[in-house]
Amino acid sequence: MVLSTNLKHVATAKEHAEILESNKNVMICCGRMGPMCLPVYDIMEGLQDEYKNVEFRDMMFDSPEAAVIRNHPACRSFMGLPFVVYYRDGELVAATSSIQNREQITEILDREFGTK
Repeated sequence: MVLSTNLKHVATAKEHAEILESNKNVMICCGRMGPMCLPVYDIMEGLQDEYKNVEFRDMMFDSPEAAVIRNHPACRSFMGLPFVVYYRDGELVAATSSIQNREQITEILDREFGTK
């Protein structure tokens, strides 16, 4: 099961591992089709053309497969959706929860992955 966004999707833990292995920089928004998540998906969709060095994906929060994100030590204390995780060379380098605006997201992208 996948979210109805214009992003590429991560449906399984196996796909998650493959994406991290085959891409240097990855941003995954793990959420639902709700008011806190939709703005983040929209921002990510808009940033795809600007940040060609980053693989932007979404993952359905309620899928058992999303445990790879939900149970990560960096996300265990998160209370609000979405959980947004940033990976460089397969390692989690940043994680946020709850709604984020464009400036907050691009600050992390620039800091962790370099400017576009």
